[in-house]
Amino acid sequence: MTDLTQGIPIAAQAPRPRWTGALAWLRANLFNGVTSTILTLLCAALIAAALPPVIRWALIDAIWSAPNGQACHGAGACWAFIGEKFRFILFGFFPAGETWRPIAAVVIFLAMIVAACDRRMWGRRLALVWVIGLFAVFALMRGGAFGLSTVETALWSGLPLTLVLAVVGMLVGFPFGVLLALGRRSRLPAVRAICVGYIELVRGVPVITMLFMASLMLPLFLPTGITIDKLVRAQVAFILFAGASLAEVVRGGLQAIPRGQIEAADALGLTYVQRTRLIVLPQALAMVIPALVNTFIGIFKDTALVIIISLFDLLTTAETALSDANWQGFYVEAYVFVGVIYWSFCFFMSRYSQLLEREFNRGRRR
Repeated sequence: MTDLTQGIPIAAQAPRPRWTGALAWLRANLFNGVTSTILTLLCAALIAAALPPVIRWALIDAIWSAPNGQACHGAGACWAFIGEKFRFILFGFFPAGETWRPIAAVVIFLAMIVAACDRRMWGRRLALVWVIGLFAVFALMRGGAFGLSTVETALWSGLPLTLVLAVVGMLVGFPFGVLLALGRRSRLPAVRAICVGYIELVRGVPVITMLFMASLMLPLFLPTGITIDKLVRAQVAFILFAGASLAEVVRGGLQAIPRGQIEAADALGLTYVQRTRLIVLPQALAMVIPALVNTFIGIFKDTALVIIISLFDLLTTAETALSDANWQGFYVEAYVFVGVIYWSFCFFMSRYSQLLEREFNRGRRR
């Protein structure tokens, strides 16, 4: 384009947008067509119809303090039940005088998870943090040293038990799954057959079956007088199941690596271990972050199944709290409270995975 009066070239400029700021976002995301506008209005109508009763039930008409359930029945939620059973729902049968120990264990778990989310910590420092943190958690929960009374694992329940099963299951099951995925793609027939057989066998049965095998069948094969703690057996079952599930996810990422990447690594003279550690695995794992996190979320929620072997996770302690004759019938409040806790952990994993996905996919954007 040229200025006709002076003959000076002028850079082409885009037309000024008609909408800016919040109006532009609304038009682009909610009202960018007839169908989108209709769906937006329908959703707004549903929210307008459903939200006021929920707010009235949960906040306005709610009962926050009551001596027992008889004084709590009304039009609103009975959060007095949660206040009365708060300690039991979160920590179950752990001795009441030692409640600070499971609280400290949960805080340590949360601190380790936050540390793992900081990419600057990734490496040996993070591994050391997790080793020390897990040792501290089990020392606090088990006791028997440092002046702490011994608490049997049968009394571990509530949120600490859920975190132990889920976090340790993911922590150990992930590298196990990576090894299984690499073994399934191995050129050694024996290694490949063992990995394929294990993955297909474990993934082909429900996790409940694994828990039953670990709790009921395994003791039958042990020599007389030798027993394995029930919590340890359940933990091993979760690790084995998590490893098989994660192996297939990782294998999908390995198959997506272009052949040229492997050939380039071979041309540089890298060994199999160097090629896998430096080139193949980082790219494969970055490609399957959504599927990995989906599996992690599933493992976290599957911890509720341990009730079938008489372990009391967070959901089970909430249901057990309802058996109190003075506080019966408040199922909605109990499930809402526990559901918020489960949702918080799952939402955090989902959002963090989206952050990682954006970070790792920068180089592939066009």
